[in-house]
Amino acid sequence: AWTHGDPRKVIYPTDSQGQFCGQQGTPNDSAPVPRPFPTRSPPVPHQFSPPLQICVSRCPDRYLTYLQATTSKEDMGYYRSFCDPSLFVPFQSVIQVLRDKECPAMIIPSTPLARRCFPAIRAKKGVIMVGNQTTYDDGHGRRRNVTELLEGAKKANVVLEARQLAMKIFEDYTVSWYWIIIGLVIAMLASLIFIVLLRYLAGIMVWVMIVMVILVLGYGIFHCYMEYAKLKGEAGSDVSLVDLGFQTDLRVYLHLRQTWLAFMIILCIMEVVIVLLLIFLRKRILIAIALIKEASRAVGHIMTSLLFPLCTFFLLCLCIAYWASTAVFLSTSNEAIYKVFNESSCPFSGQTCHPESFNTSNVTKLCPDAQCLFAFYGGETAYHKYLIVLQFFNLFMFFWLANFIIALGQVTLAGAFASYYWAFKKPDDMPAFPLFSAFGRALRYHTGSLAFGSLILAIVQVIRVVLEYLDHRLKAAENRFAKFLLGCLKCCFWCLEKFLKFLNRNAYIMIAVYGTNFCTSARNAFFLLMRNIIRVAVLDKVTDFLFFLGKLLIVGSVGILAFFFFTHRIKLVEDTAPPLNYYWVPILTVIVGSYLIAHGFFSVYGMCVDTLFLCFLEDLERNDGSAEKPYFMSPNLKKLLKKTNKGQPDA
Repeated sequence: AWTHGDPRKVIYPTDSQGQFCGQQGTPNDSAPVPRPFPTRSPPVPHQFSPPLQICVSRCPDRYLTYLQATTSKEDMGYYRSFCDPSLFVPFQSVIQVLRDKECPAMIIPSTPLARRCFPAIRAKKGVIMVGNQTTYDDGHGRRRNVTELLEGAKKANVVLEARQLAMKIFEDYTVSWYWIIIGLVIAMLASLIFIVLLRYLAGIMVWVMIVMVILVLGYGIFHCYMEYAKLKGEAGSDVSLVDLGFQTDLRVYLHLRQTWLAFMIILCIMEVVIVLLLIFLRKRILIAIALIKEASRAVGHIMTSLLFPLCTFFLLCLCIAYWASTAVFLSTSNEAIYKVFNESSCPFSGQTCHPESFNTSNVTKLCPDAQCLFAFYGGETAYHKYLIVLQFFNLFMFFWLANFIIALGQVTLAGAFASYYWAFKKPDDMPAFPLFSAFGRALRYHTGSLAFGSLILAIVQVIRVVLEYLDHRLKAAENRFAKFLLGCLKCCFWCLEKFLKFLNRNAYIMIAVYGTNFCTSARNAFFLLMRNIIRVAVLDKVTDFLFFLGKLLIVGSVGILAFFFFTHRIKLVEDTAPPLNYYWVPILTVIVGSYLIAHGFFSVYGMCVDTLFLCFLEDLERNDGSAEKPYFMSPNLKKLLKKTNKGQPDA
């Protein structure tokens, strides 16, 4: 790709000969903007004549036809800059110049956009105008309405408006970037404080949540009973749901006693189920809370782990940059293809030609009006035919590399936190630099296992991309069975991807702990979790709730603070807030940035909880508290499970 590709095809436009406009070292280096000529429809059937494009130094700024320009030397001098210099011959007749497309029949006021000239369309009091006029001369003696130019420049105007919006947004960033950084620092400090406070407040938050759920359900039961009692004796309230049937206005059901009775029964069942689960799972909830507290201590001893996501993010950025640049080079690997275009019958019409030798070929002798014009970028070699396959391979390698980088981050964090758990005397028995030690072990011993796990996940993700592509192609199809089958496949592979991510994550933890290969680690992790499925479910839901609460608290508080600050509603710093075009620009930036920061902190914390949980399960199964096999869990967990180390002091 890097040998054959040329990204200039994306950046710089070309003229009708395929030459770049405004690129140094090319014939058009002093004319950066191409301008398309309006061309007549050719009389030859099925023969497409592309619009003639030339590179110009500036876009036209006035209405002018070639016929009008011939009456004035000054106008002709100006008009000549928009003619094809390779074709234009002075002192030719008007008919001959327009027939040979040496010059455009007319020019209109235009504006440069993305290195191209587009009609300068604007609206004044609801009237579409180009250059302060509503009509123009098309160069063939007819007056046309400027709305005929609207369709061709509609997308250009959207881009132009988007550019103006982008400029205002950029101005807002230039005056508010300092305060945005302060807001993100506040989010970082809040995330750190929340993780530290989980050591002390995890139990309180979990039990408060459980009590609130029970109270809310209790109030719902009370409210349903009151509504049920209030409707007693009212006309029509005793009609059954079966007799009423289906109604589009759902408010009708609220006037029936049976509706509130059904609501009350459902809420009562939910209340009873939650209370029973609380009674039978109270010990497992306590274990989950203890593990969350222990994870907070582990993160406190390995503070560098909170910065490790920056390393993963940097590597992912490199991976994305490599994939994107390779994709651009691949997509621009095509060669310039020239075709024979003519306005009369010609046996060579549509055939490939070479501009260098075209004038001396037999084509010009048999077809005097034929031209060798740039048609498109393409190629007929094996390399060009299989470009789509190479793009597909590039996408597959992107998924593989991205998954490998994520896996490297997970196994590094797992190795660091596992060294904390398996230290008998915490933190004295931990290595001096647990994170760097784990990173070195992962690179030295486990790259094969990480690559294999990433490969399996990448294959599933590529299959999902193919299914999405097929779904997009079949949207207009009427085959319902094919759509149904495709929907089922998409759902199945989505579930498979989620399961593989869960399995890989736990397999990487076992790799970090024991150093076994991927398949062995995945099997051991899976069966270990299946033997403790209830503990897994409880811990997962408890941590999900705490992480949701933390993200909501951090993002919400920082977002509200940013809203009041940038809208000048805080009187103490009312004059400090910068003037903005759109106050939502820095507010949204702070909110999104706060979420990403909180997510980064909690992803480390979540990996810590999962690692300590698997280590805790292994500790329970492999050790018995004897002198030969002591427990490595914290004193709080041993006290909770009523476990002791015989003959040895607790860590």
